Amino acid sequence: MKTKMYLSVAVLVLALLGACQSTEKKEKVNLAGNGPMPVKVMPLQKTTHQEAIPVSGQFTTNDEAVLSFKTGGVVQNILVKEGESVRKGQLLATLNLTEIEAQVTQAKLGLEKAQRDFNRAENLFRDSVYTLEQFQNTKTALELAQQQLKAAQFNQSYSNIRAVENGIVLKKFVNPGQVVQPGDPILQTNGAGTSNWILKVGVSDKEWARIKLQDKATIETDAAPQGKLTGFVSNKSAGADPATGSFEIEIKLATKEQQKVAAGMFGKAIIYPSTPAPLWQIPYEALLDGNADKGFVFVTTDNKTARKIPVTIAAIQNQNLLISQGLENVPSLIVSGSAYLTDNTPIAIIK
Repeated sequence: MKTKMYLSVAVLVLALLGACQSTEKKEKVNLAGNGPMPVKVMPLQKTTHQEAIPVSGQFTTNDEAVLSFKTGGVVQNILVKEGESVRKGQLLATLNLTEIEAQVTQAKLGLEKAQRDFNRAENLFRDSVYTLEQFQNTKTALELAQQQLKAAQFNQSYSNIRAVENGIVLKKFVNPGQVVQPGDPILQTNGAGTSNWILKVGVSDKEWARIKLQDKATIETDAAPQGKLTGFVSNKSAGADPATGSFEIEIKLATKEQQKVAAGMFGKAIIYPSTPAPLWQIPYEALLDGNADKGFVFVTTDNKTARKIPVTIAAIQNQNLLISQGLENVPSLIVSGSAYLTDNTPIAIIK
């Protein structure tokens, strides 16, 4: 008797469970069925926000120089090492001058011959043996030889590299014995603590348009773990870098007391543009499939159909997202019920 009673209870429980599951299935079917999906929306309106721009780059100085030979040839000597202090006018590197000195000698010999020809032509012209044209041709040949010697001597003088000012050797690009072409980088130097340190960073075209000279910035670097450095935008490039497509911005450190950095050191900064950015502010829960600064949201333009569109995230502000792109000409954003939506799903707006 007890066994029958237990079986009856078990059957009743199973029946109730089946009914519950059937009800859940029906509810799911109702949620994803053919009828419009109930959703909540919010109106969209672009407002201005003081959006900070995070950037990163390397430290350098505004008097940094890459030194090269005027002419090509074989490197004879590199007389300094990386990190070594140098004085203005100090000899840093030389080329093997055999070929260059031969060119100077040839130019001198050519000038001597042109001078003799001119002297002879002058006497013959005075005696009416040479015509005016012949005399003028020898005079022109003499002047040409003079200029050729001047060019050869100029190239000879720039076959040595000397320090343009007191400073430090940052990098050595070549070693003795290497063959270099005119203009190849040989040494990189900067001023010996006499110039301001700057952080060179790259930004997009839209960020470049928002950043103005003198905009403030905070800088972080491992060289100053005790706190953030302060600076300001000191220069904006007038064109994009052909290699990266980004625009270069220079952030100058505000005070020399803060300049405890080295050339090539990595730094991160946040620029605070003085011009506010026009952005959309949306609740965090409205975003779907977020990845880095990209994501998707559901919107409606007719209050009857949901559309899934991509957006670009500019920043996170408390529990809201600031959107810079993607919501143009969109009147309403779906903020509730989007988890059950697909593109072009019929919707019913609820309050």
